[in-house]
Amino acid sequence: MDDWQWNAFKKEVNTMIAYLSGAMEFADGEGADWRHDMTIWLEQHLGHTVINPVIESAKLAKKQNAINFRKWKVEDHERYIDFIRKAVDFDIDAVLNKADYLICLWNEGVFKGAGTHGEVTLAYYAGKPIYLVNHVAQGDLSGWIEACKTDMFDNFDQLKSHLLSLYSHE
Repeated sequence: MDDWQWNAFKKEVNTMIAYLSGAMEFADGEGADWRHDMTIWLEQHLGHTVINPVIESAKLAKKQNAINFRKWKVEDHERYIDFIRKAVDFDIDAVLNKADYLICLWNEGVFKGAGTHGEVTLAYYAGKPIYLVNHVAQGDLSGWIEACKTDMFDNFDQLKSHLLSLYSHE
């Protein structure tokens, strides 16, 4: 979907869109479980839609005939990097041009990756709200990431309560 189609979709459905940021490459199940749960909750309680990079990555892998792209990291590194670059481009566009706000799960899975760091930084730069669910010790939380966040929560229940207070009137 190009930018024109995306903007027409947003205008038609008149809904807020959350980008679900968090570890994928070094997370169990690519972090799909919490994203699935949050997607259902946002749709049911706020009528918001989501951009779920786990789902979008799978769509891109299918489209690019790259279902086994993780194996390419060792077996065909150039091909792997080419595919990952496409995923990075999608995520950057989604954060900057499509999402209204970012929900980020910050846990130990983000330490070995870079995408979550980049998504938070881009959302901050674009002036979009960043709701950070922090699951690491305060001493292990990046000062950069904490400075970028709008609000921080210890768990998803706290986040949900906050989002209800912000957006349920819409």
